[in-house]
Amino acid sequence: MTKTLRNIAIIAHVDHGKTTLIDVLLKSSGSFREGLRVAERAMDSNALERERGITILAKVTSLVWNDARINIVDTPGHADFGGEVERILNMVDGALLLVDAAEGPMPQTKFVLTKALAAGLKPIVVINKVDKGDARPDYVLNEVFDLFAALGASEEQLDFPVLYGSAKQGWMADTPQGQHQGINALLDLVVRHVNAPTTEEGPFRMLATTLEADPFLGRILTGRVRSGEIKPGQTVKALSRKGDLVENFRVSKVLAFRGLERQPIDKGEAGDIVALAGMSEATVADTLADPEVTTPIAAHPIDPPTLSMSFRINDGPLAGREGSKVQSRVIRERLLREAEGNVALKITESTDKDAFEVAGRGELQLAILIETMRREGFELTIGKPRVVTRTDENGEALEPIEEVTVDVDDEFSGVVIDKLSTRRGEMVQMQPSGGGRTRIVFYVPTRGLIGYQPELLSDTRGTAIMNRVFHEWQPWRGEIPSRQRGVLISNGTGAAVPYALFNLQDRGSMMIGPGEAVYPGMIVGEHSRGNDLEVNVLKGKQLTNIRSAGKDDAVLLTPPLKLSLEQALSYIAEDELVEITPQSIRLRKAILDPNDRKRAERSKKDAA
Repeated sequence: MTKTLRNIAIIAHVDHGKTTLIDVLLKSSGSFREGLRVAERAMDSNALERERGITILAKVTSLVWNDARINIVDTPGHADFGGEVERILNMVDGALLLVDAAEGPMPQTKFVLTKALAAGLKPIVVINKVDKGDARPDYVLNEVFDLFAALGASEEQLDFPVLYGSAKQGWMADTPQGQHQGINALLDLVVRHVNAPTTEEGPFRMLATTLEADPFLGRILTGRVRSGEIKPGQTVKALSRKGDLVENFRVSKVLAFRGLERQPIDKGEAGDIVALAGMSEATVADTLADPEVTTPIAAHPIDPPTLSMSFRINDGPLAGREGSKVQSRVIRERLLREAEGNVALKITESTDKDAFEVAGRGELQLAILIETMRREGFELTIGKPRVVTRTDENGEALEPIEEVTVDVDDEFSGVVIDKLSTRRGEMVQMQPSGGGRTRIVFYVPTRGLIGYQPELLSDTRGTAIMNRVFHEWQPWRGEIPSRQRGVLISNGTGAAVPYALFNLQDRGSMMIGPGEAVYPGMIVGEHSRGNDLEVNVLKGKQLTNIRSAGKDDAVLLTPPLKLSLEQALSYIAEDELVEITPQSIRLRKAILDPNDRKRAERSKKDAA
């Protein structure tokens, strides 16, 4: 069986067509029965993945082609979910690198390719979307080769085969102008170019790579069988990375991937990717093995987190009205459960018993966790994102630096360069990218990018596309200018009145609409000046029993500024929090009482 088995990962930048290509491969290989209705991007089964159009979780599928079984792993393209990419690469023997024929290699292409080359995988390059009007496949192929060389690819890896095509139209060929005869050329190339999985002698051993929970089967761990075979009912032990015994358990189910479904099988053999059920404590990076095995399989080290946020209970006046899970104990259990399956997250308890420090790869990864929790009924307050720093051997502070690539219309390139430079960015490349657009590459501190995305879209009228990926740790680059404007803070409890909001519009942009519940300390708008201002959004019009000669003027309100979750997290200052419930996203001061807030500010100034 091993000789006819192929394990391959599809890696690419966000939105370069990974999941669409898998749809086409499954359909072409006959994995779907005739007449079966299959959703577009079938592998993106998570609701958030469908809404955002990105892959968040690595998933496995399988198809049969000319007597060969091909296990395919769909990987996330965003660097924030790099922990998923790093884990799954030890399950495969080849990588399908997908590159957009117009955009070429992007920062996250570089990120996933670095991991694949370091793992020694033999890549196949697919130049996708050659049907686009601005496609430039020959130029993109040269860029890909230069990228391989820059990343230290071996001679064998540099001699990669190339296919051109359009996953959306369902064809691949040896040349950009090739005949549109389906996807068979790609499947044939995978079977021909990718090696069969290497196996080892000895009893059953498997490194757990992904973890999920099933309402009927409980914990399920997926990985590639390194040696031996595994059957339902077999007794297995779990070893930690250090070789300590985690637990002994009996395997209740051995599941294999068949199309989009997981099916029970009689046994899992060396080289195949299977999922096991029956454990209660074993987790990702543990070795599942026969009882006589004493040495764990070495797990790939995971890049450390670069950004942290404080997850707190919701202690505001509106707590408990919209969510069912508000206690710190429940929040703690949920966060620890998340950290079990996501090794890129690090959870630590804060000095405040009702707060937890959650560190991850970036704003998007943490925002996805928050969004998932609010949909599960949690209420939280989240503090301002902070970068995770470290010190070198000389005691000097180091901070994470990111490689930022901005594709922007030529007329707006000046303002982008100016803004990134003020955020302590260092420009390393600037070149035309065709169609009146410029590609600018900067090295910018992670903390300088917090809150920059909405500002970038505003500066460029929504035309700029920014991509970022972790570059390296560098010495601290000094202070970065923070938010220039203050906020408008409610001084009362009740429902906002249209008349009051109308009169406050001259003071700044409002973030709430009429009828919305407010409380003292809640942020209701952005002040037009640099200081914070307490305002009364509950004040109605004074009514008398004397009728006016003319009609009252109609109250015309500017639509409120509604921030998304990511925008809210990047907007708040150090002394502010984002209150998140299943139905609402509110901004508030960390200290609600105005007198306590002033005392805290005075104490801070005295300490300075």
